[in-house]
Amino acid sequence: MADKISVLFLQAQEGFGADAAVHADIIRNLDREKFAVHIACTSGDGARVPDSLSILQKIPNTSLRVTRFAPSLGKRDLGSLWRATRAGVALSADFAALRKYMAREHIRIVHSTERPRDAVYNIALSRLTGARSVVHVHVKWSEQYSAPAKWGVRRADAVFSISRYVTETLIQMGKPPAAIHTVLNGIETAKWDPSIDGGALRRELGVSSEALVLASVSRLFSWKGQRELVRAFALVCAVLPNVRLLIVGADAGEVEAGSFTAELKALASSLGVRDNVIFTGPRSDVPEIMAACDLFTMPSFEEPFGLVFLEAMAMRRPVIAVDNGGTPEVVEHGRTGLLSRPWDIPGLAANILTLLRDPELRARMGEQGRARVLELFTAQRMARDAGEAYERVLGRR
Repeated sequence: MADKISVLFLQAQEGFGADAAVHADIIRNLDREKFAVHIACTSGDGARVPDSLSILQKIPNTSLRVTRFAPSLGKRDLGSLWRATRAGVALSADFAALRKYMAREHIRIVHSTERPRDAVYNIALSRLTGARSVVHVHVKWSEQYSAPAKWGVRRADAVFSISRYVTETLIQMGKPPAAIHTVLNGIETAKWDPSIDGGALRRELGVSSEALVLASVSRLFSWKGQRELVRAFALVCAVLPNVRLLIVGADAGEVEAGSFTAELKALASSLGVRDNVIFTGPRSDVPEIMAACDLFTMPSFEEPFGLVFLEAMAMRRPVIAVDNGGTPEVVEHGRTGLLSRPWDIPGLAANILTLLRDPELRARMGEQGRARVLELFTAQRMARDAGEAYERVLGRR
């Protein structure tokens, strides 16, 4: 097909977080009859192959260019941004080579995250080559974000938003609605098989087959709601003693006096439920975690979307969460889970108890959750929406 749209994805981060995973799923599933997919991925510091490069280079039907990117911009002011741009970008041989590559390959769209360095590279390359810039926003947008990030989002030809909630925050910050394309997240459902047996993981963690199990999977920091969850869990244990809570994830290190994990452990001890709460640390076997639990819970505050809710639902697990942010766009209260008000610990505990006491309700909500994911939240639908948005950005629709 002679008039394929060439899209270049920028990946300046060495790590592979949720935003990179979303972009990777779009890359895998874009219609190759319509799009030629290119990736510029960081080479890292040379000491090891970055996680992002290791994963992205395995995606078939792409053209990948390993690139040295300027140092991370972090939360620098605009003066520092321009100095870093002159020193680390404008004079960079890799930047010049990437610009030539874009011209040679007729790149029409440059797609990046909203992270400061990625967004600045996106705008610079787009302006110099005539491509259209798409900055993909994965977070609630606010004045708290760095000057480089805000600069990139404001100057982007188009912004992709992961939820209607995030779209509203972008509009409130002054981005014209016509420039925003809401592309709801999706997942590769083949990775989430409800027939997986969670028994082995229960045995590994010392959890009996008779125990009721809650799981919460995310980075450990205050906005994810683990503190409120432990408090609600103590109320649950007072009624149903044979319950376990799995708290899965890496500590985000936000507590000055120590780790947030240590604070949560101390809280669980003070509430008398330390033996019922299992802190696993980060794990890669999330499907097995979901298979081992009876329900999933993450009472995060102003969650921009909640990919992990989709993962739980795809595994036929009902979800307990909070009714704000992007969560209600994912979890249907009363059908695929139960939502309580933010910071309402008794309400959170009551919802947990409702589902733990009713296995038939859990099963029904689990079935409805998986059906919802298969209908609305697949990676294939997400990539199709992204492709249609690219065409609108180019004036083809």
